[in-house]
Amino acid sequence: MSLFKSNRLFSARPILFFSFVMLLKSYLAWMVIFEGGPSWTTLLKELPFALVVYSLIEWFASKRKLLYYLIANLLMTTILFAVIMYYKYYGVIVTYFALAQVNQVTAVKNSVFSLMDPYFLFIFTDIVIIAFLMMRRKRAIEWKKLSMRKEHRGVILGILSVSLVLCLFNVLPNRASMNEIVKAEQMGILNYEAYTLLSSKNTELVDSNQITQDHIKQIKQINEPAAPILQGSAEGKNLIIIQMESMQNFLVGLEVDGQEIMPNFTKLAKENNYFKHFYQQVGQGNTSDAEFVVNTSLYIPPRGAATQMYAGKELPSLPKLLQQKGYDTTTFHTNVVEFWNRGELYKALGFDRYYDAEFFGEEDTVFFGASDEMLYKKTADELERMGENGKPFYAHVISMTAHHPYTIPEDKHLMTLPERYENTLVGDYLMAQHYADYALGAFIEDLKQRGIWEDSLILLYGDHLGLPIYSLDRDDKELMQEIYGGKEYTYTDMINIPLVVVNPGQTGPQVFEQLGGQVDLLPTIANLMGVPLDNQIHFGQDLYNQSAYNILPQRYYLPTGSFLSSQELFLSGSGFADGKHYPLAGDGNSQQETTEEEYTSALELLKLSDSYVNQLPDWKTE
Repeated sequence: MSLFKSNRLFSARPILFFSFVMLLKSYLAWMVIFEGGPSWTTLLKELPFALVVYSLIEWFASKRKLLYYLIANLLMTTILFAVIMYYKYYGVIVTYFALAQVNQVTAVKNSVFSLMDPYFLFIFTDIVIIAFLMMRRKRAIEWKKLSMRKEHRGVILGILSVSLVLCLFNVLPNRASMNEIVKAEQMGILNYEAYTLLSSKNTELVDSNQITQDHIKQIKQINEPAAPILQGSAEGKNLIIIQMESMQNFLVGLEVDGQEIMPNFTKLAKENNYFKHFYQQVGQGNTSDAEFVVNTSLYIPPRGAATQMYAGKELPSLPKLLQQKGYDTTTFHTNVVEFWNRGELYKALGFDRYYDAEFFGEEDTVFFGASDEMLYKKTADELERMGENGKPFYAHVISMTAHHPYTIPEDKHLMTLPERYENTLVGDYLMAQHYADYALGAFIEDLKQRGIWEDSLILLYGDHLGLPIYSLDRDDKELMQEIYGGKEYTYTDMINIPLVVVNPGQTGPQVFEQLGGQVDLLPTIANLMGVPLDNQIHFGQDLYNQSAYNILPQRYYLPTGSFLSSQELFLSGSGFADGKHYPLAGDGNSQQETTEEEYTSALELLKLSDSYVNQLPDWKTE
């Protein structure tokens, strides 16, 4: 006898049926998300929450009880499915706050759906079958009558009480855990979602008078040199910053069966200043977060995208610094400016103008807007026009064609990869990045012919990772191991992005080994352009003059409490003691290098940044 033909189980005892179904769905979610998969403890962590919800339905519902069961089942199923898909895309446990940005998620729906394994849809099996059977009027009426049967209130009260105690037992001891994935595993996914919804979001801010540059320097062990290297070497030059979509550092110099993936970028790296240990510091906002960090030297917020949380603030920024020197400041991005609230961010950063989809048009579109070829062609025209005004300019150029899921049009496939790369995420990624490099090469030649290149300080960097570890299937992991010469593809590799600095005031190429992050670009640029930062709080450091030590706090893509030091990447656990250590060299874990003092310092830096930004005045009311 099938499950749905058993009226006693489904209709007369819906609390048993729906609790059992929710437990199965929880096991599926644990299989996808947690490293060890489900275990017998999953029963104690997930089932109590479902029993609390269903016991409340039994206690309070007198009519339409079956409807309430179906609604509760659908809501919890949707939460688990969202958790699975969000983890596959971002590698983190989604919360209600992130789901509030669902309008941004729909814009990247192709990326999200590309990560969906068919078996994920099994989570909706019961809903489809019930919906089909409910369309049979006789069966629906029969189930409705049977489900109206009242359970013994003493039994329901007992189930509710025991389940509530188990929920609290799962949640309360694990609140202090730093790693959000560990916390969700310790609490149970549904308990974790409830906890994030109900817990207080008000954090104590550090008094603004205590947030000084000297204090930041002390935490980061910064000693300013008496005569900074390359200070003012690009003074008066134009500034062009090119942000490369999803570009990771392993692409520099990479060849596949004798074919160079990014010959133009690699040539730049060989002929100029190349920083090989440079890392992303973005969060939910991805590309827009990179724009924020680079232009402010502040860290991303603890939750949400910087464009959503900080765009209303009067932000100290690179555009404002350069405007004091008479610069015209602009930013170029082929998507609509409303995407990730960029319009508000650009006002907060103080850009004179922005150029978005309206400027670039719909000719040769890929994904969200005009292709990189169109981006660079029209940007070069505008930069030439700006240069004729007699003022130096700052242009932040945001590329986009090499965006996840990397399925660019066939006419932009400019190389032939080996058969083993076909129909893989890694293969599509390499193909998209090869096209992006081709478009970049044309842009470089165009700027040189117009006389702009030689009169500009130019920086190129990746905005964020392109190949998340948690999105790769077995074939992709094997390809990445091949690319890395037999070594495992690790978190250190995943967030490693390239930085190249082209400075006409400096002679000779050089490869730099020191640790750096996106937060360091503003002070590095300020030194090269001779712009003082005496009165501006910043959390980065000049990469040319601070090579001995650095500490880069991480958020979102890595658990809270994670950071990079000059020795390794530390991945937090419940705290420091159970964290994991990954050497920057990527040659396997030898011994622990980071210290608990550095762990504390990284958290303090994040808190100082959060406190500083939240106490800035609102530009809308100024």
